Amino acid sequence: MSPDVPLLNDYKKDFLLKRFPQTVLGGPRLRLGYCAPPYIYINQIILFLMPWVLGGIGTLLYQLGILEDYYAAALSGGLMLFTAFVIQFTSLYARNKSSTVERMLSTDILAEEDEHEFTSCTGAETIKFLIPGKKYIANTVFHSVLAGLMCGLGTWYLLPNRMILLYGSAGGAVLLFFFGWITLCTGEYSLIVNTAIETATFQTQDTYEIIPLMRPLYIFFFVSIDLAYRFMVNIPALEQMNQILHILFIFLPFLWALGILPPPDALFLWAMEQVLEFGLGGSSMSTHLRLLIMFIISAGTAGTSYFIPSTVGVVLFMTGLGFLLSLNLSEMGFIFKHSVIGHRVGIKSKTLPLGSEKQFTWKECLFYVIMLVLALLESILLHHFTCCSQISKNSSQAIVGYVLMILLIVLWILREIQSVYIFGIFRNPFYPKDVQTVTLFLQKQARLMKIGVVRRILLNLVSPFAMIAFLSLDSSLQGLHSLPVSIGFTRAFRMVWQNTENALLETVIVSTVHLLTSSTDTWWNRSLNTGIRLLLSWPGVVGTAASVCVDTVYYYQMIPSLTAALQSAMVAGSLGLLLPGSHYLGRFQDRLMWIMILECGYTYCCINIKGLELQETSCHTAEARRVDEVFEGAFLQEECAKICSINRHFGNVLTPCTVLPVKIYSDARNVLSGIIDSHDNLREFKGDLIKVLVWILVQHCSRRSSMQENVHKTENKGKASLIILPGLNTSPQTKSPEDTVSLNSEILDDWSDDVLGDEPTTKKENEEKDKLKVLQSINLPLPGSVESQMVGVGKVTENSLYKAVISGYPAIDKGAQEDMAYIPLMEFSCSHSHLLSLPEEWRSNCLPNSKMREMSLLFPEDWYQFVLRQLQCFPSEGNGPNILEEIAKDRVLKDFYVHAVMTCYFSLFCGDNMDPTPGHILRVFNGVLPWSVALNWLTEKPELFQLTLKAFRYTLKLMIDKASLGPIQDFKELTNYLEDYESNWYIGLVSDEKWKEAVLQEKPYLFSLGYDPNMGVYTGRVLTLQELLIQVGKLNAEAVRGQWANLSWELLYATNDDEERYSIQAHPLLLRNLTVQAADPPLGYPIYSSKPLHIHLY
Repeated sequence: MSPDVPLLNDYKKDFLLKRFPQTVLGGPRLRLGYCAPPYIYINQIILFLMPWVLGGIGTLLYQLGILEDYYAAALSGGLMLFTAFVIQFTSLYARNKSSTVERMLSTDILAEEDEHEFTSCTGAETIKFLIPGKKYIANTVFHSVLAGLMCGLGTWYLLPNRMILLYGSAGGAVLLFFFGWITLCTGEYSLIVNTAIETATFQTQDTYEIIPLMRPLYIFFFVSIDLAYRFMVNIPALEQMNQILHILFIFLPFLWALGILPPPDALFLWAMEQVLEFGLGGSSMSTHLRLLIMFIISAGTAGTSYFIPSTVGVVLFMTGLGFLLSLNLSEMGFIFKHSVIGHRVGIKSKTLPLGSEKQFTWKECLFYVIMLVLALLESILLHHFTCCSQISKNSSQAIVGYVLMILLIVLWILREIQSVYIFGIFRNPFYPKDVQTVTLFLQKQARLMKIGVVRRILLNLVSPFAMIAFLSLDSSLQGLHSLPVSIGFTRAFRMVWQNTENALLETVIVSTVHLLTSSTDTWWNRSLNTGIRLLLSWPGVVGTAASVCVDTVYYYQMIPSLTAALQSAMVAGSLGLLLPGSHYLGRFQDRLMWIMILECGYTYCCINIKGLELQETSCHTAEARRVDEVFEGAFLQEECAKICSINRHFGNVLTPCTVLPVKIYSDARNVLSGIIDSHDNLREFKGDLIKVLVWILVQHCSRRSSMQENVHKTENKGKASLIILPGLNTSPQTKSPEDTVSLNSEILDDWSDDVLGDEPTTKKENEEKDKLKVLQSINLPLPGSVESQMVGVGKVTENSLYKAVISGYPAIDKGAQEDMAYIPLMEFSCSHSHLLSLPEEWRSNCLPNSKMREMSLLFPEDWYQFVLRQLQCFPSEGNGPNILEEIAKDRVLKDFYVHAVMTCYFSLFCGDNMDPTPGHILRVFNGVLPWSVALNWLTEKPELFQLTLKAFRYTLKLMIDKASLGPIQDFKELTNYLEDYESNWYIGLVSDEKWKEAVLQEKPYLFSLGYDPNMGVYTGRVLTLQELLIQVGKLNAEAVRGQWANLSWELLYATNDDEERYSIQAHPLLLRNLTVQAADPPLGYPIYSSKPLHIHLY
């Protein structure tokens, strides 16, 4: 990070100096940054002071004794209502009157954004600038009515005589009257004239015009307290609150400008979350809909318990509902529904063993039913048969309190020894020191896992029943006569299950206080406070937004395994205290996983996992290096190190927790210098390519015939099949004009070995590549289909067959057609050869006969026969080996394969006898073939083209393996190599869709060839799927939320989207760059974000 990077650049500083006064005043733009007529400023001042003038009329009539206070308020409100409608309809008239004019393109972007042209004081452009108007007619009416109501109530709120009676000071009343009306004017202007840009922004776009309601909402809250004070007498607390709020009222514009008060939508969600969590004992929810539903149910539960007359009924009701509401009922219902209809739930399969969903669900339900029955029996028996006396050291509740203290200490110790650090400072002596391999780590962690099981039993089974016993014995349950006490006990019985560890801590604290003070005051309605930022920091639905790129697939693949590993760590307590809003960071090689806990309950929690970018920038690299240092200092220690060392990175926002065994791809990149540029290897490459082509085509035809066995059974089965033989074995014929052309000269000069550009850029090759893309998207008929192959002898003429084959040749002159070779009809010597026959369109000719005869000498006939004899395509035939032997001796079938293999081979090398170059191999590997007479023939057959490309890539991998592992001894070893490539490898381009499919299908290995232009070397990238260790640490939640709040202000208010802005500069302690990345789009840019994942904690 450069220390000279300013918080805002010069342009943004000037922009902020223009915007901030607008925010403070509620919308007037008194600093435009360009020259504007004076009436622009005068009109804004008039509109700003208009509510004060109208309110002053009612205030003056009240002060003179002409009108009562409520009549004065009604008069001011009526005048404001009329004025608001006039203002809004004036804006609507100006917008309709002005015509749409196409603006000239300007080279000055800032002028295009800021400058306006004004023609007159009442011109349409002037009115649209002063009063932009509303998007919806309904808001035009609603906001106008709201403006009138606010002006009337504000007049009543700021009546001088009333404030003199409230404070007993005329001077103070004058000051409050003056500055109070400024606050009202800012609210009115933002509501009906021009909405201010607020610093506190929750939604990125104000679709429904909610921001104009922000200031009126707070003004109505202040007025409501004053109204309550006026109509409810003799309440000293309310009078003091009213006095304080009148003083605070004049500071509202600064509270709004500083972003301290949230907008209405965020305020509503935040208030529900706080009441649910700290008032009703629930948890923050993973979605806003779940939050709303849970809040309504929980509030209804607390209210219902107030009206139950029997204390026994109250205890049963609160115990049962507290347990049920702490469960993940929506997920349980979802699983049960899909289990009944026979569908597999995708999210469930990620956390449970496959095939055990239904069985697991019934076991889970049985467990919950037993726990509920036991809890109800315990609470009712203890409450009914035990004397609820005052708490003392000898009472039964005091004894339970001592038990809870012991449980708290034991659980704390068992949780701390699961993590690598105790208190985040001292290294845990029981944690494995040198953590490098999965097997070694699991062996050393076995004892800790057993301790984790004991901790989970104490936490899930023992602690809730102990706390229920403590609550059931409380004497406050004998007199539930107040709503706060009912709410307090509802919260307590809910927290026992919803957040057991925090409930245990609170219960121990209260028990200790009671033992020391012997106080009988109720305490259950007391709760801790929290920050004012919503734990669910972003307005969108979790997991619906991410900056998807080619690397996203690696996070998709690892999520199921990572979720299962997180489940084990959470159950054992390795991740510490699980609370909604907690953040964790996982690290493996170049991958960074951001994990956030969304909600928690009894035996479950809901998380969101984000994947950060793999293409590391300088700032990203600096912070990632610090993350590696923090983890290495914790997990990679020598066995002879100190037993209890100190965390050297204690001040960092990241505290290491544990490592998780996860099934994930390791990424290795190797330099291929000395292999791909070796002349010996390149010389063998061409011969190996022909063998691989033979193997792939034979295997392809074998699989195709086995899948279409029934289709190929015709009435003529057993008879010799009628086939068309290519011109390879025909009698001597007239020499084609193509024979006189030098084939080597057909290679374009632009298709050179200059690999700095990675791919040739000639127009011809681009056209061929585009053509191939089009062909691949066309639904072609099945190659070798029966309607094209199985033709009757007497139903078709030889001339028509001749024309069908001629269509496979490249375009030539009409006059030359008479000199083409006549292709006779030939028959297979084996009746089963048709099962391995190539598709008919692959048999067409495109090369001169002389060239084909020359190239056929390269065909490895012994390898071809070996491959055929190894096939397993006749499992039902008793004499399978004999049949394969007959097929191998079929000369006609062999000629077909010779023709297809050598044509594909020619298309890759243009028949050049020279050894291929590394640049040539790279281009063909990337799917860019050199131009030749066979290129069109091959690209018109997408399936054959892909098989040829596949064979080329297999051959390259074979060349690398031979150079690394040694030469191949025999055909059997070569077959083993190719079968391994076919079943366990995907060899291709990283950008291909099939690469992504292979990753999601969890192919064991993936390989790709690349070129580093900076170093001038060829590289091989190998992904290996294996179970490896991911390092996980806990982030400071307040630091994360604080940086996200700053990010929202910087991008949405200051509009500082500079790529090198201050907020994304590397900070080794706060991990600022990584934190910004993990924010939801459009403010952040994670490349992956999961849906809410539900994890079972048992």
